[in-house]
Amino acid sequence: MVVAAALVSCTQASSGGGPDADAARTVDSVENADRAEREAGEAEPAAAPSPGPALVRDAFATLQATLNDTCTPGAGDCAYFLGRVTRELTELDESMRADTKGPGHFKKPLADMKALFTKLGDDRSEPHLEKHFSEIVGTRDSVNTWMQDHPDDYR
Repeated sequence: MVVAAALVSCTQASSGGGPDADAARTVDSVENADRAEREAGEAEPAAAPSPGPALVRDAFATLQATLNDTCTPGAGDCAYFLGRVTRELTELDESMRADTKGPGHFKKPLADMKALFTKLGDDRSEPHLEKHFSEIVGTRDSVNTWMQDHPDDYR
């Protein structure tokens, strides 16, 4: 209201109009600005929640897409493949842990992935991944076999 009163006095001094007409226009103007600001705030979409882990079936599908892929350690063609398989296993691990069935349902694949992640540590360089080629591909294949025996988890 202090702003409205200041605007009224400025408007009256500069426009030469009557005090009642100017005051009414100023109050309407301030109220309209306030209303527009509130409506704009309401119209802004709420921040989208950050996505949680993918569903187990979705994470498994992306891992399964690597089944016919491979590389030749030492040939310089393994960075993408091993990086992808490792990433897909990590995402599947997160999905299984977040699944409503609970991690106990996925005990075997989670144990296999944990053993792999322990061996890999934080190093995701190509030479390090190539060093653990057999473990990475073996874990992928072991998880795939387990999932094939549990079709209710991915269909």
